[in-house]
Amino acid sequence: MEKIDQLRQHGLFDAQVPRYTSYPPANHFSGDAGQTQQLAWLRAVPDGAEVSVYIHIPFCVRLCWFCACRTQGTKTRRPVDEYVDVLRKEIASVRASLPQGITMGRLHLGGGTPTIMSGPTMRLLLETLFENFTRSDDFEFSVEIDPTDASDAVLETLLSFGMNRASIGVQDFAEKVQEAIGRAQSLEQTHRVVDIVRAGGIGGVNFDLLYGLPHQTAESFRQTLQHVSDLRPDRLAIYGYAHVPWMSKRQVLIRTEDLPDNATRFDLAEMTRSVLGDLGYEAIGIDHFALPQDPLAIAAREGKLRRNFQGYTDDRCQTLIGLGASSISRFKQGYVQNQPATSAYSRRIDATGMAGQKGYVMKDHDILMAAMIEDLMCRFAFREESLRTRFPDHVALIRRTAVSLMTRFPGVFFISQGGLEMQPEMRPLVRIVASYIDGFAQTGSSHSSAV
Repeated sequence: MEKIDQLRQHGLFDAQVPRYTSYPPANHFSGDAGQTQQLAWLRAVPDGAEVSVYIHIPFCVRLCWFCACRTQGTKTRRPVDEYVDVLRKEIASVRASLPQGITMGRLHLGGGTPTIMSGPTMRLLLETLFENFTRSDDFEFSVEIDPTDASDAVLETLLSFGMNRASIGVQDFAEKVQEAIGRAQSLEQTHRVVDIVRAGGIGGVNFDLLYGLPHQTAESFRQTLQHVSDLRPDRLAIYGYAHVPWMSKRQVLIRTEDLPDNATRFDLAEMTRSVLGDLGYEAIGIDHFALPQDPLAIAAREGKLRRNFQGYTDDRCQTLIGLGASSISRFKQGYVQNQPATSAYSRRIDATGMAGQKGYVMKDHDILMAAMIEDLMCRFAFREESLRTRFPDHVALIRRTAVSLMTRFPGVFFISQGGLEMQPEMRPLVRIVASYIDGFAQTGSSHSSAV
């Protein structure tokens, strides 16, 4: 009870704060960074560097009510095929703007639903991609898979092109919860996909789940976790559902009165952490779990964990190339987001080969803030000594921030070698702490619950 009272005192059950998958958060992007910066920053990537590539497929056969991603429904494959034709043009244009000697260290297909594509269309897309980008020696190729529509043909195509990590959407196996979020998915459908990718030699299987969904209870979610453990994924991302119907119109179909309150959400998160710990999974950051031999767990133990738009990652690449409508590219100089509407995206690619619409130019202060927040989100630490070494021109600000954190959050931090660390039982407050030191925090911004 003392722990709950302290967390409540610091605002855990009331605060609306960013998830900090980037710094600054994407709602601070503006037209000050667009196609001009996109082209210049592509050309400035160091020759010989490894880059990550993310491809966004913004189509779904069904629009799940809980989802706030930029997607659109389609009953036929025609718009998907047309979109892939445009993507292929963007791939060629972007690659032509990059130095000759770069290689691709990571590839992630996300959405939407990448597996909405037919086998031949997926093959055409991947042939274009691999004709333009050479794989690095430790190349990782991951794909988001919807078990309800992933055909044998598309799974076989992905495996034939070297997919070695499959990210499978689950959310919850309870039938009542699935009905309330517009997503029917059986255990058998999920089992089928796991069996296919495992038989194809994939050693990395990820599951995505949500807590805080309508009608979820500790008992029902514990049963879902039991089903998950039977399938033994290597890695799990278990996010708190963000109910933002003013941003995602389809969420109006989810009845607010059916959602668990914040205290129940916290109990679900704590129960999840306990159950998965007993099953041999290591907790990674605020919402990921991995078996000890998984690269994400190894990166966390070695202090090399990072954060990007997909959550926690062990990706070492400094440049992320986003392809497709609404995709975000990350460069050392800043961020550029493609035009989000597929029609406008297609027009831009046809006209110029680039689709950058808005973004953010990083300043020295932003780079420092990004480092502070990534340390907090990935290591629950404020590494003052390391920050002072990396940012010698900001020593006074770093010191003031450390002192301020100890003053503002009594009992949350302890002094460790090299800086401050959060008490283990206070780690649920990390997004609130990050928001506190975030110079961009603005009253009235729309963010998700801290728990």
